[in-house]
Amino acid sequence: MPKCRVFGIDDGLKEVVADGLYMKHLFGQNISVSIVKFVEKVGHNLPAKSHHHGEEASLQIVGECSVFEGQGQTGDPEVKMAQRSAMIIPAELDHYGSNRFGAEGVSMRLNVVTPPRPEFGPEDSVPYYPLKDREARA
Repeated sequence: MPKCRVFGIDDGLKEVVADGLYMKHLFGQNISVSIVKFVEKVGHNLPAKSHHHGEEASLQIVGECSVFEGQGQTGDPEVKMAQRSAMIIPAELDHYGSNRFGAEGVSMRLNVVTPPRPEFGPEDSVPYYPLKDREARA
């Protein structure tokens, strides 16, 4: 029988980019949950590439960010997220983001996506993140 699982928001993150990006993720049957933590030292130079997936609920925990709707073109619509705000991104909407760092030098979000994002890889692995210079995992 499945059991409830509890995880710490800022504990046990895996290094995706040294001094720049740390993540972890969990999978349920119908959702994936990820913590994404950008660190200002290198994180301000990590542009994301446009991507899409299932419906996403995103909560900005620390710092701020902008989510852009589109494929990375000048003039793509921007939606700003302040610290402690949340957003729903419709399924299959092309989007990408940029971060603004809080006093701690961090921009951190909790993302919930349904259906689960298989490109993240197994829970015990370093998660995939759609950086501009990275190919998507299938």
